[in-house]
Amino acid sequence: MVRRHEVTDEEWARLAPLLPPEQPRTGRANKAHRPVVNGILWRLGTGAPWRDLPERYGPWQSVYTRFRRWRLAGVWDRLFAAVQREVDAAGQVDWDVQFVDGTVIRAHQHAAGAKGGTQNPRPSAGAKGASRPRSTSRRRVAASH
Repeated sequence: MVRRHEVTDEEWARLAPLLPPEQPRTGRANKAHRPVVNGILWRLGTGAPWRDLPERYGPWQSVYTRFRRWRLAGVWDRLFAAVQREVDAAGQVDWDVQFVDGTVIRAHQHAAGAKGGTQNPRPSAGAKGASRPRSTSRRRVAASH
């Protein structure tokens, strides 16, 4: 039985060849990819903190580290592109209808109304190289005597 937020055997058969090898060229072998991928999907599907990851997926630190490493290495981008090419070749994507619009993403309620920017802005590099500001108040005082 496949649990919610986990890949089926059929999905795994399609996904596994797209992932990096479990046995790297050097060093010790990684833990199996499937429970780690299921743990990542569980975490992303539930929105729970990494520390709340169920033990059946392994230590949360290991799952998070693999997720982060693959993100930095571009594994997720390549995986998404490969799946997208596959379903597009099968004619399952209607490009006239499918789109992603970032304007529908809501900000967190605490993001509204906060003062933005730095509290103590530093002068830019251009301001440091400029000539010293001149004051006209001295001339006015001298001219009035």
